[in-house]
Amino acid sequence: MKIIVDMMGGDNAPLAVLEGAAAAVKEYGVQLIGVGDEALVRKTAADNNISLDGIELVNCTEVIEMCDEPARAIRTKKDSSIVVGLNMLKEGKGDAFVSAGSTGALLTGATLIVKRIRGIRRAALAPVVPTANGKMVLIDCGATAEGTPEYLMQFAYMGSYYAQRFLGVENPRVALLNIGAEESKGLELQKQTYALLTEAKQAGRIHFVGNIEGREAITQGVDVLVTDGYTGNIFLKTMEGAAALFSGALKEMLLASTKNKVAALMLKNSIGDFKKRFDSSEVGDTALLGISQPVVKAHGSSNAYAFYNAIRQAKLCVANDLCGTMEKALAEVAAQKEEADA
Repeated sequence: MKIIVDMMGGDNAPLAVLEGAAAAVKEYGVQLIGVGDEALVRKTAADNNISLDGIELVNCTEVIEMCDEPARAIRTKKDSSIVVGLNMLKEGKGDAFVSAGSTGALLTGATLIVKRIRGIRRAALAPVVPTANGKMVLIDCGATAEGTPEYLMQFAYMGSYYAQRFLGVENPRVALLNIGAEESKGLELQKQTYALLTEAKQAGRIHFVGNIEGREAITQGVDVLVTDGYTGNIFLKTMEGAAALFSGALKEMLLASTKNKVAALMLKNSIGDFKKRFDSSEVGDTALLGISQPVVKAHGSSNAYAFYNAIRQAKLCVANDLCGTMEKALAEVAAQKEEADA
């Protein structure tokens, strides 16, 4: 198995990418192809005593910056690490692609270069976030993309399948993120999507449980949370900030006195489990659902451990044939809908 890795993507590239990649080669036995500024990557590896065994390097002369307009960047920066990596994936030179670069550029590039699964109108992001009852798939179309009811319906189906396949949930509970639980809440996008999800529920195609507010999504828990990209990005970043705040406040409290420090030593394992549960680097990635080959988006601020986990997720996507089996599952849903409408 060969996994292509964008060496230039993310706030901590290329050092964190190299560290995570080297650890993944050692742990998982995968072959990696690193795309980026080869001279810089080799110098960074040498300066930090990082082995390049198992990592083939492909030189690129350009980098897509976070401030670049996604579609324009994909068209004009042909020798960027994202464009080169996606073209290599399309050409069969690797089995999956991992990048912590611009979300908009990666989503646009994957759509234009690798192409979508047949019948999918727009690819979606699927980060997995912690809740009171376990984990939840947050399914949206990326921070820069507008949503439509039809897009959100496809996201709901893709998120439901992903929760079944990768979280092991037999009948995933799907909810629509909204400002209230009532059917009348939200903008036209939410109201129209609610109607389509209700219709799909009545036809037995999806386990839709209704609208849900952000606080209930976290405390009560659902398996799949459907939203447009703008709202979903705000929700996700708010969760990450809150987790960091709670973790920092807990540390401050436990170090406030000698008595508290003794208590912290007694609770060391439990505290470690608490921090691990809400650490975004434990997941480390977001799968792009609806793309015909595995593309994984690592968090922009990913550290080495997050990149290590992103490569692990890419390996799982390939091993479980995420794209092929999802295409078959969505085709079955479409066939059921056509039969019901006939």
